[in-house]
Amino acid sequence: MKQLNSLQNWIYRLGGVFTIVGAMLNPIENSFSPYIYSFGALMFASMQMLQGYEGSSITIRRLRRQQLIGATLLMFSGVAMFGNIYHLRYMQRNEWMILLLIAAILELYTSFRIPNELQKEKRKNSSAEEK
Repeated sequence: MKQLNSLQNWIYRLGGVFTIVGAMLNPIENSFSPYIYSFGALMFASMQMLQGYEGSSITIRRLRRQQLIGATLLMFSGVAMFGNIYHLRYMQRNEWMILLLIAAILELYTSFRIPNELQKEKRKNSSAEEK
């Protein structure tokens, strides 16, 4: 996986914090929470999209696609959050929570599986070089 530089890593972490704070503030103060959430989701997802995988493992490529789908769903849940506040036609309830739940499950799953698969690939490559 391509590593982020220090500024990109800072933006990535700050985006995660804004996303969490925006989601937690929505039930309390929903006038500005979608802005905080959407800004954080945009920061988080854009930095995740900058990370790339140049290897040949099909498993890691699949997990990477799932991670990008989760990041996209995070951004769509911000749009649904605005729809909830402004009472748009198909988003008058809390549909954003469903999108957020699916995105969180995908992000959590891939955050554990990708490092594990990268270690497996590294061990496999090092054992192949020894032979």
